[in-house]
Amino acid sequence: MRVPGLMRSPRSLAWRLVVTTVALVAVAALLMGGATALAMRDYLTDQLDDRVERGLDRTVAALTEDGPGPHGPGRGSGRDEDGPGRGPGLGQDVGTVWAVYLDSGDRGGSRISTTTEGAPISTALDDDLLDELAKVDGAPRSVDLGGLGGYRTAAEDVEGGRVVYALPSDEVDRTLRSLVGWEAVLGLLAVAAAAVLGLLVVRRQLRPLNEVASTAHAVAALPLASGEIHLTERVPERLTDARTEVGQVGAALNTLLDHVESALADRQHSEQQVRQFVADASHELRTPLATIAGYAELARRRPDDAAAARTALAKVEEESRRMTSLVEDLLLLARLDSGRPLERTPVDLTRLLLEAVADAQVVAPEHRWRLELPAESVEVLGDEHRLHQVVTNLLTNARKHTPAGTTVTVTAYRGADPGGTGFAVHDDGPGFPPELAGRAFERFVRGDASRNRAGGVGLGLALVQAIVSAHGGRVELTSRPGDTTVRVSLPPAAPR
Repeated sequence: MRVPGLMRSPRSLAWRLVVTTVALVAVAALLMGGATALAMRDYLTDQLDDRVERGLDRTVAALTEDGPGPHGPGRGSGRDEDGPGRGPGLGQDVGTVWAVYLDSGDRGGSRISTTTEGAPISTALDDDLLDELAKVDGAPRSVDLGGLGGYRTAAEDVEGGRVVYALPSDEVDRTLRSLVGWEAVLGLLAVAAAAVLGLLVVRRQLRPLNEVASTAHAVAALPLASGEIHLTERVPERLTDARTEVGQVGAALNTLLDHVESALADRQHSEQQVRQFVADASHELRTPLATIAGYAELARRRPDDAAAARTALAKVEEESRRMTSLVEDLLLLARLDSGRPLERTPVDLTRLLLEAVADAQVVAPEHRWRLELPAESVEVLGDEHRLHQVVTNLLTNARKHTPAGTTVTVTAYRGADPGGTGFAVHDDGPGFPPELAGRAFERFVRGDASRNRAGGVGLGLALVQAIVSAHGGRVELTSRPGDTTVRVSLPPAAPR
């Protein structure tokens, strides 16, 4: 079910800002116009009331001098339709209305008008107007005298009766109507100007935000699913000022793009490593499989040759062990990559190094093996079997890739901080080639003939780094001719 009002198309920020600005201008114009009109009405009404009170005072003074009568005083130059000498004769403005109400019940009144020639004339009021004016009492107020229009009236009690005086309010009404009309015209012009100028200003101010959005759209249009990606799009430097809102958005977008570019580069590198890993693993597995297949074919063709059969079986067994070792190493790497936890128990690193160096001396007596241990036993927290594999791999790597007579020194050390406990393996052999030193811990990376005389598939150091990283430690390699050191740092065991 669709709810009315919720399915409307969204409005742009520029549109909403312009509408808001126009609405504010319209409300401000309406309030200012209303306040001005009310103030002007009060001002003009006060002026008219002053005129009414002054006219009432003059009329009362005139009646007091001549004595009240139903037709009022008879002095002045005006002409009364009821007879000469019976008009107000007070020099009042055209439209003035006055009436006298006596306590005896007599009443009368006149209105000043003009003839066709423009001469003033006093016209007697009819009973309807006298009845309406009879309601006036006290301070000035507004009354409607029918065909005569609106008037401001005031009344004052005198000896023997009451006098009512009124002046037309049509001039005040015309002035107010004119003012309101001009305010409406000016208000509409102000609203139109606010709409045009607001649209221009808002568009100009939002232009930097549109540039930031264009950069985001350009990046969104790039194919980021796979392959090598180069994110060259960035928000211009002038739009990254953190002191402005747009600058904050631009700077945040540039930071995000930097992170995305770095993540894509890491992903591309990882994809390349995976492809290279698969290719190298396939190549390493193909060799023993081809050897097994060849010797199996040899044994099949010479079923009566016992020596050939024994040779074939020996080679098949040798290549099977080599392939099994390779598969086990690959499986271990896969398990470590998946984050499978290792055992975490106290391991006597001193004893482990003693056993590994003793085994190496038996396997490679042509090398000189040295062991340097601190006075107290060194204990670390980890998996003893995997740490033994780390030490064995490092010693095997030093033995295989250095010539006879090389001195290999194994040093254990302990410290208070996590990085201060571990061991180091140093040799004075030819060292790693400079182009391979930075990639020594990658999988299937092997050096040149100087460090590859005994062969190998290039997983030894990769396993070392994976196992140490799984323990929360780190491995560092420094190498130059005659000075190669692999330093392994491990988390220390808790003191007993």
